[in-house]
Amino acid sequence: YNHSWNGKYRRGADLFTANFNTPMRNSLLWVYEGQTQYYGNVLAARSGFVTKQQALDLMANNAAIYDMRTGREWRPLIDTTNDPIVAARRALPWSNWQRSEDYYSEGQLIWTDVDTLIRERSGNKRSLDDFAKAFFGVNDGDWGTLTYTRAEIVATLNKIEPYDWESFFKTRVDNVAPKAPLAGIERGGYRLVYGDTPNGVWRDGEVRSRAANLLYSIGLSADQNGKITLIQWNGPAWKAGLNTSMTITGVNGQAYSSDRLRAAVAATKNGTPVDLLFRIGETFKTVRVDYKGGHRYPRLERIEGKPAYLDNILASR
Repeated sequence: YNHSWNGKYRRGADLFTANFNTPMRNSLLWVYEGQTQYYGNVLAARSGFVTKQQALDLMANNAAIYDMRTGREWRPLIDTTNDPIVAARRALPWSNWQRSEDYYSEGQLIWTDVDTLIRERSGNKRSLDDFAKAFFGVNDGDWGTLTYTRAEIVATLNKIEPYDWESFFKTRVDNVAPKAPLAGIERGGYRLVYGDTPNGVWRDGEVRSRAANLLYSIGLSADQNGKITLIQWNGPAWKAGLNTSMTITGVNGQAYSSDRLRAAVAATKNGTPVDLLFRIGETFKTVRVDYKGGHRYPRLERIEGKPAYLDNILASR
């Protein structure tokens, strides 16, 4: 639904070309896709497709991805808009370090930042919804494509809430930013924290997939058969020499299962090591993962005394 306005009707000027002889450019995909990701979650909550808590859990899971994205140490978000061309959507062996099409969901965090900043500065009288109405709600009856530039985005935002929006986007989109853009969540009255218990959305996802996502603890994710699907760059599993070509066959002396792997990680809080068994050709090899922190599942924690702008954003209309 949101794409019919953002991306189809209104489209970044360098992405709209007159013919196939002119290459399309993607420099504004952090608006096209990032804002669509933002409103996708927001509208799902407002319309009742998901509960407020589920929407907050989805935001926590997304925030954790970019909080732990080591590739942000070298690659700015704007460069990931080239990824559909550079990588052609092939699988990346070290996606956490290489970065992929992060303009989608990191874009969601940036637009959360924009929305809560407008609300804070205006005393909650204006919001990103006002921008959407002014930017997309034009030329009634027009079935064509109306292009836009970054300058127009900045100008429209300034009409809603005067601010140095160009510098705002330069810092978050153009520059290398080692820290994830979590200010919008915190301004919205919540903070990202990690704990022993998975949030509801995380838990339901693991139940459906039968996988074990332990990226933020031992630094790996494995499917129900023990195949390693993701490795956290510079995490404990990475330092132990593990990679996505490997399949875990045993955990601490027992045959592999997702539950046993999760139990082994939980036991690290008591000092119990995680020993993983692998079959490599005709030989078996045990690898010890050096980790002692227990589970680290993301969730959003309410900040007492701060306005709950996220609650306002997600409330039904």
